Amino acid sequence: MPATTAKGAATRSRIVQTAADLVLERGVGGTSLDDIRAGTGTSKSQLFHYFPAGKAELVEAIAAFQSERVLEAQRPHLDELDSLESWERWRDAVLAHYGAQKHLACPISALTMEAGVDASAHMERWQASIEAGVRRMGVDDDGRTALAIFAALQGGLLLMRASQSLEPLRAALDGALVILRERAAPSR
Repeated sequence: MPATTAKGAATRSRIVQTAADLVLERGVGGTSLDDIRAGTGTSKSQLFHYFPAGKAELVEAIAAFQSERVLEAQRPHLDELDSLESWERWRDAVLAHYGAQKHLACPISALTMEAGVDASAHMERWQASIEAGVRRMGVDDDGRTALAIFAALQGGLLLMRASQSLEPLRAALDGALVILRERAAPSR
């Protein structure tokens, strides 16, 4: 349900942000509506006012919020991928974002695996940004290089979560940039 006032929008946003942090830390199953109420200082009626379908609707809102949070952490680099240096800055931004988290996990992937959230639209936006950058690098291979980079990124995130170490993500991104360097136009 959309908020009709600025105060309502702020309350809804606060609920989503706090719930997102709790879910990332504890998982969907480990975070109750009572936990979210306590963390946000809201009542049960407020939660259901903003999320009439309950926790499932809130989890969908969390997925959208986390998707934007992940993409925003990569900006402006993600939108400016047009040189090897810009790709390296993007890699550094990705590593900094995940390295700064208390729990090493991709929030979008975590929601997909644990709660069955359909994250395809979120993933498609992320992959499309990478594809645009690959094209700006002069690589025209029907999206295979972009797919390889995105697959390396996602694999690195999965292994990062499993090992609770940033090193698999770093290695995956470094390997992806090796592929890009090999396939980029010689003039770059």
